[in-house]
Amino acid sequence: MITEQIRRLGASCDWSRERFTLDEGLTQAVREAFVRLYEKGLIYRGPRLINWSPGLKTAVSDLEVEYSEEPGKLYYFKYVIKGLGTRDQGLGIRDQEFIPVATTRPETILGDTAVAVHPEDDRYKKFIGKMAVVPILGREIPVIADEYVDREFGTGALKITPGHDPNDYEIGQRHGLELISVLDKAARVNIHGGPYQGQDRFEARANLWEDMRAAGLVIKEEEYIHQIPRSQRGGEIIEPMVSTQWFVNIKPLAEAAIQSVRDGRIKIVPARFEKVYFNWMENIRDWCISRQLWWGHRIPVWYCDDCGEITVAREDPSECAHCGSPNIKQDPDVVDTWFSSGLWPFSTLGWPDETPDLAYFYPTTMMETGYDILFFWVARMIMMGLEFTGEVPFSEIYLHGLIRDESGKKMSKSYGNVIDPLVVMDEMGTDALRFTLLVSSTPGNDMNLSLKKVEANRNFANKLWNGTRFVLWAIGTLGNGKLGIGKLGNGKLGNGKLGIGKLGNGRLVYQDTEPIYQYTSIPNTNIPTTSIPNTNFPTTNLPAYTLADSWIWARLQSLIRDVDRLFSNHQYGEAGRQIYDFFWNEFADWYVEIAKLQIASGGERAFVTTRTLVKVLDLSLRLLHPFIPFVTEELWQHLRHSTLNSPLSALASDWPDALIIAPYPEPRQEQDWEAEKTANFESIKEIVRSIRNLRAEKNVKPGTRIPAIFAAGEMTSLIESQAATIASLAKLDESQISILQSLDEKPEGHVALVVGPVEIYLPLSKLVDVAEERARLEKELVEADGQIQRLEKLLASPFAEKAPPTVADKERDRLAGFKETAQKLKGQMEGMT
Repeated sequence: MITEQIRRLGASCDWSRERFTLDEGLTQAVREAFVRLYEKGLIYRGPRLINWSPGLKTAVSDLEVEYSEEPGKLYYFKYVIKGLGTRDQGLGIRDQEFIPVATTRPETILGDTAVAVHPEDDRYKKFIGKMAVVPILGREIPVIADEYVDREFGTGALKITPGHDPNDYEIGQRHGLELISVLDKAARVNIHGGPYQGQDRFEARANLWEDMRAAGLVIKEEEYIHQIPRSQRGGEIIEPMVSTQWFVNIKPLAEAAIQSVRDGRIKIVPARFEKVYFNWMENIRDWCISRQLWWGHRIPVWYCDDCGEITVAREDPSECAHCGSPNIKQDPDVVDTWFSSGLWPFSTLGWPDETPDLAYFYPTTMMETGYDILFFWVARMIMMGLEFTGEVPFSEIYLHGLIRDESGKKMSKSYGNVIDPLVVMDEMGTDALRFTLLVSSTPGNDMNLSLKKVEANRNFANKLWNGTRFVLWAIGTLGNGKLGIGKLGNGKLGNGKLGIGKLGNGRLVYQDTEPIYQYTSIPNTNIPTTSIPNTNFPTTNLPAYTLADSWIWARLQSLIRDVDRLFSNHQYGEAGRQIYDFFWNEFADWYVEIAKLQIASGGERAFVTTRTLVKVLDLSLRLLHPFIPFVTEELWQHLRHSTLNSPLSALASDWPDALIIAPYPEPRQEQDWEAEKTANFESIKEIVRSIRNLRAEKNVKPGTRIPAIFAAGEMTSLIESQAATIASLAKLDESQISILQSLDEKPEGHVALVVGPVEIYLPLSKLVDVAEERARLEKELVEADGQIQRLEKLLASPFAEKAPPTVADKERDRLAGFKETAQKLKGQMEGMT
């Protein structure tokens, strides 16, 4: 089921190399690793405090214990000191002295072996070295001094139960205290619990407390919120317990793994998790690797019934290695699943054998996983890899976050907020889900998954589909020999040159100038025409690229550079968002609309426009393919087929058979012309947006064409060259557009717009309220002043010195533009009556 889910999500793996945890080769690897560590003295068996799951009846790792805040009680009681007391002068009654102690688990009192106080606590100094009496049981235990005790918490004194608390266990080791385990594997009180033997731990808690109350030892109870350890698998409360298990002395392995990150052989992304990694690894405890489960790799240890010795072997032995007796039995336990998982980077490649796969694929480059198993798995792989191969298993670790519901709550069946990815894919498509997960994520941070986001990205897939349909239509227009309103050329290729692009072997090379495809020239310029329905296309020099053509190509090249940079920094979500914005907000919303106008003009202009559409769509689909592979592959196949069977066939002559194996766009160095073309077209966009917004504010009917007067200043020639585009997109009457360098006075009956150095006057006075118009201009002035203040502050800061000159210059240009806008807005307001 997991494999099918992964395939459904679009993971393109070599499925012939699929491995399962209990495959024969992996079992051999586990045995080899166990025996090597045992032979080095790093694996041993003995009694230690471990986490015990009473439900599963097995030891569990520290990492498999989840702590949850739950309501409970803090129980305060008296630890009576033997032989100390005071005498009441009036009644002559002897009262025993005591140390007040608090606990959340009264049943563990039965296993106490000391009472600890801080050595400098004046309240209890006199008791240090004395003996206290365990309630009900009457055992005598020492009062010890230890700096671990927090004088400010509770009563400032601790009961010490080394057999049932990890911190108490450490204190017990320091002071040589007895270890008493009072619970059995079912979490019932054992023989050490006196009258409570056989009772469940919670039953014993209630009974013991009532008996202590009757004996006058109870002080009080308080409601208390505390951390409850629960089994990650079964959910029951974990019981710290002393048990004989197999352990790995993990410190030597951890030290090597720590060093591999410190010296940069392994990089963790995001870097903040390095501190978490170091903290855990530097304080790591010996690893309990034996489990009392039925599933897993059997521990390769055999016990002899005759001599009592153990045999540790790579192959199943037939007799005891010490006395030769055949009466041997294998240890019934299995190793922790993370022990075998830690070997995964090399065990799957044939280790311990020196296989070609191991030599070729190990070490790998990146490990990608959730931050929640950094210690479960990733740290284990690093330690095991270094120990058994001498090399780090990977050079980078990329940690993604967890997926939560739209309100940020962890998905849980009990909450009823689980989102089934298979259902979502059935309803909205795999690509929509993939894209949502990718663009909503940042390294190491959880993400809230909303089905509304998935729905929005399904709409993006529809946008891709519709955008591609338009480009295919444009190609089809060329294919039937019609370019807009006329037919071009006589169908002859001449010397194989098409405008400034050479049709040699058709191999695509992106030229570092304006948006054209350049083709490598070879002596043989014979171009096959059998696949082209009609070869009537131009042989003369093609027209220059329009501002829109140059702008979309410059923006695409800038996008490719940004995506490359973001990928290098593992900002995959931001890369996806920028590709999305480019295709929807720039290509589809702006260039496609202008392309319709340019194609409608016919002739060579339609040919050049269609060629630009194909190039931009091709690269856009390549950029998007890792994010949304299914839709992009389908669309690209249509684009490839249509282009190959059109006068533009040379464009696609070196495209591979599938998008998945097509080269990913590579960044080109920014060219001098790009910034100018981009700035000019952005000015045109802002002019169109401003006119559209004003039309919407004044409720001008969408189809109504209106006159306009432009006082364009230094941008006069630009506005003149783009007048038809502005008129079409902003619904202006092109025949009634006046473009001047300046105006002596504002034309009467017109509403003014200011876009940088350009003033625009529209005859909408009958629709305008003077007070509203002043308020609008004042709002724009406040926004411009705010930008001026921000940019002046930025340029006066160290930013101007540290930033690259081109970046700082762009900010200075923006400041100059806002100042010019503010000046013109003030002039507009002064001229209002």
